[in-house]
Amino acid sequence: MANIWLPPVEYVATLPRATAYACLYFTDTRGRPFQLRASYRSEMWQWPGGNMDPGETPWETAVRECQEETGLTFTGAPRLLGTHFVTDRGEDWPANHIGFVFDGGELTDDQIAAVVLDPEEHSEYSLRTLDEWEREMEPSEFARLAGIDRARRTGTPLYLETGPDGDRT
Repeated sequence: MANIWLPPVEYVATLPRATAYACLYFTDTRGRPFQLRASYRSEMWQWPGGNMDPGETPWETAVRECQEETGLTFTGAPRLLGTHFVTDRGEDWPANHIGFVFDGGELTDDQIAAVVLDPEEHSEYSLRTLDEWEREMEPSEFARLAGIDRARRTGTPLYLETGPDGDRT
């Protein structure tokens, strides 16, 4: 195939589509991961975060979504723990989905007590040990949690792909 120069607008139209999300991973001072139960899917636990708005960076998204979903204003510096790539899911979500998981650090007891959830998005929050989360979560979702927790402890970022056949690191 010959290399043909296309104007940027035309070239971009030929590229794969993707949306992006960003979130913050928190633990309490005892190392227990903090997660939110999704209101729209009661079996799903999530970190504070969501989809990027136009013009936002992943970091700005994570900080904004954390404030909207928990009432907590995060002022720390960006530290990426992992990247999650979800392949095109067809008609349900006709684009790839790319996630950025940042380290939110440790929440104090006072910060946890100050959490205010948006009931349209989340019905509760919980802090549990990894062993407790493993019993509560679907295996693939727990694998993401355990991988992000390991990334924080080791300093080695996680790269995870989710496709039709499940997760691959």
